[in-house]
Amino acid sequence: MNKVFILAILSTMLLGCGVFSKTNSSKTSKDTPNTMNDNSIVNKYWKLVTLDGQPVKMSENQDREQYFMLKEGGAINGFAGCNTFNGTYQLETGNRIRFSEHLAVTMKVCPDQEIKESEFLEVFKLANNYTIHGDTLSLNVGKRSPLAVFNAVYF
Repeated sequence: MNKVFILAILSTMLLGCGVFSKTNSSKTSKDTPNTMNDNSIVNKYWKLVTLDGQPVKMSENQDREQYFMLKEGGAINGFAGCNTFNGTYQLETGNRIRFSEHLAVTMKVCPDQEIKESEFLEVFKLANNYTIHGDTLSLNVGKRSPLAVFNAVYF
């Protein structure tokens, strides 16, 4: 009787620990929702290439190109053409994305530059989804044309 009781307890413990649990090998990464660990978009340097359908070129006096990066944990930072910015973002299923309502932006003045900085920052207020094809990312609102298109840059 003692041996049967001990075997029953051991088998219950093994089942509780998942030793005999069945795994679902048919589940793929495309079945899981986009989360903060979405490697296709997170931890990449996204250089702005088009804004509202128009190609973007650096101004002669511009310090660097316009870009942004999404960090693991929900932080976004970037350079808008004259000022740096940061805030938060959230990825959701179906390639949905939400940025913090108010990004923190430095207040540097760049009078000699022809930059569409406010239009660039507006993209993060309006965008609610994204599409990604290889190293090209589009931030979109609804099903309309992309608000902005970016290329991944690798260092």
